[in-house]
Amino acid sequence: MFFPKDIIKAGESPAAPEKIGLSRFIEILAADSVNLFKLNLLFLVSCIPILTIPPAIFAMNCVVRRMILDEPVQCVSNYRIAFQTYWKRSYGAFFLTVFPLVCSSYGAWFYLSRALDQPLFYLPFAFCSTVFLAVLLSSTYFYALLAGGQSVRESLRPAVFLGLGKPLRAVLAALAVYGSLVACVLAFPLSGAYLLMIGFSVPCLVGSFFVRVPLKRFYG
Repeated sequence: MFFPKDIIKAGESPAAPEKIGLSRFIEILAADSVNLFKLNLLFLVSCIPILTIPPAIFAMNCVVRRMILDEPVQCVSNYRIAFQTYWKRSYGAFFLTVFPLVCSSYGAWFYLSRALDQPLFYLPFAFCSTVFLAVLLSSTYFYALLAGGQSVRESLRPAVFLGLGKPLRAVLAALAVYGSLVACVLAFPLSGAYLLMIGFSVPCLVGSFFVRVPLKRFYG
């Protein structure tokens, strides 16, 4: 038996449920495959002067965010605007992530190598390891927040809160971004073609995809 609510008016169709998880990721990947290839090339070209790596990373995250939110993407135009507009913000973000990561990782290695002879060095090793892990997890949310238009100061606190409070997705995002990069470096030159085509844009997309749900819930 059919009731009035079961009847679909002519010319209308029920709204399809929003895709989530792997289905949603595959949908984004298929829709923006060409843009991801373009984005990867733009990123590599932008990094050639070396000093422009921070704004290149920031611009790539801005374009990827548009893909995640299903917003129209004009890859070259969106990348250029983000690169030129937010270059100052990008250097602040780069310094706040790379500097503590490098220092804490070196400190962890330094103190661990001496802790075998002097157990007291395990204390600074534990401190450096904690700082490294906290910065690593927070950085995955940090760039996503910055790409949303917030300033470095506005993004820093929620990034740390989410990185420590929602660590699982942060770990997955970190493995996608940092883990894939380390793997490619170890596999070079076999990984050269992959890096040239999608080696930076796709891991960035995967990382942003993992942290999108906590960010959406955090901001309601």
